[in-house]
Amino acid sequence: MKTEKEKMLAGEYYDAGDPALITRWHLAKKLTERYNRTDSTDKETLDTLLGEILGSKGENVWITAPFYVDYGENIHIGNNCEINMNCVFLDCNKITIGDNTGIGPSVQIYAVTHPVKPNERLSQNTEENAAPSFWKTYSAPVTIGSNVWIGGGAIILCGVTIGDNTTIAAGSVVTKSIPANCLAAGNPCRVIKELE
Repeated sequence: MKTEKEKMLAGEYYDAGDPALITRWHLAKKLTERYNRTDSTDKETLDTLLGEILGSKGENVWITAPFYVDYGENIHIGNNCEINMNCVFLDCNKITIGDNTGIGPSVQIYAVTHPVKPNERLSQNTEENAAPSFWKTYSAPVTIGSNVWIGGGAIILCGVTIGDNTTIAAGSVVTKSIPANCLAAGNPCRVIKELE
């Protein structure tokens, strides 16, 4: 029988109120709170905290505080990456970021979603005095290639892959995968031109 975490990472409906998931969720909040309060010149503490927050990271990773995650442990960042302030990564599935990638301020990456229809989304809790139940939830990985630039305020949705050497313009809403070697923009985000 699968754990709720295994269901989550498999893209199946899972119980977001599962005790193991909630425990990690709370730990991630404590760690990111410490990260966000740490002096920006204290690189040793910041690097140590990132090591506890993230699933993995390469060399020369810089994330400007504040930074927010769901679990943190499902985020994997390559070498020489810079992530600007106010980014939100909902890592209910893997978020993978390749080498030499830059992410602008206030970028949001959502590796999680809910059914569109209310009768499919809403959980019913029939027990008297029971805690409120979470919406039905499922996830899909988000993969961002190497040498990518994500402009400020972009939103990247569940299941999206962005190819190597691509630039996503500021404010774009990326609802579908974008190929390598292009400039893409808009809502919904689409390829504007190929890059040599």
